[in-house]
Amino acid sequence: MSEQVPDDLQYTRTHEWVRDLSNGQVEIGITDHAQQALGDLVFVEMPQVGRELKAGEACAVVESVKAASDIYSPVAGRVSARNDELAKTPELLNSDPYGAGWLMRVDRGPAPAEGPLLKAAEYAQYVKEAG
Repeated sequence: MSEQVPDDLQYTRTHEWVRDLSNGQVEIGITDHAQQALGDLVFVEMPQVGRELKAGEACAVVESVKAASDIYSPVAGRVSARNDELAKTPELLNSDPYGAGWLMRVDRGPAPAEGPLLKAAEYAQYVKEAG
């Protein structure tokens, strides 16, 4: 099955994506590759609004019929919003991982301390090589 890797996003090696929003925030979700590997998602636990995140910190959990998986924050900052629709409809992560299936929005900290984010082509190559 062909995986989507939109060019306008940045990615992590742990299969999260980051979208820069016009208001200075970033939106975070899991990649198409991640949702396919997990299978049918049945539960999502997200951080509380206001929580301070460190880059690389486990901050959310998604559960499928196969397994539970931690989600790691790709950036440092404060959670400003979370997608509460996922509590009722976790399958949005499967059907629309780059749209309605976003997990949270974060106000980035003043000095980004995150590791290197990958461009779409770099992430696609990483997934291909990881097999």
